[in-house]
Amino acid sequence: MLSALALAFGLAMDATAVCAARALGGRDHRELAILPVLFGLFQSGMAGLGWLAGRFAGTYIAAWDHYVAFGLLLLIGAHMVYEGWHAEDEASEPGTPLLYLGLAIATSIDAAAAGITLPLVPVQPWISLVLIGAVTGGLSAIGYGAGRALGKRVGPKLGILGGLVLVGIGVNILIHGA
Repeated sequence: MLSALALAFGLAMDATAVCAARALGGRDHRELAILPVLFGLFQSGMAGLGWLAGRFAGTYIAAWDHYVAFGLLLLIGAHMVYEGWHAEDEASEPGTPLLYLGLAIATSIDAAAAGITLPLVPVQPWISLVLIGAVTGGLSAIGYGAGRALGKRVGPKLGILGGLVLVGIGVNILIHGA
């Protein structure tokens, strides 16, 4: 069970950082409900897909996941930097469903590759999937709350930093995934 929990925490880190980065720019409070639920579902779902794909698609997922995640995070991060640069001192509008979907995919692609290893974890795969979703959702909510609190103290221009964090996460995924 401990290894399943460790896997869940490891997979949740990108989603948590992305939630914190989104909140830095003074986003709409509805994102606190939307992003953690969406990220938890996508992390768990992608890990499940990786588990099911197993031997057939494992090498293909591992070969391309870091490039796709890097590209999505680069585009979204650059957009956040642009928004932060041109922001007024008021809270930004909430993101679009397409943006939320892009973030959920970008942060969960590595979960598909990790899902291939679920048979090696000494618990039933469905337990690992539930832990992955729950831990990701919980930590993402905590990350969003922390980012929002910091953003309120410093201001919406901190969204520039949030965008740079997303780009940095993408670069890190690209470097360590290659």
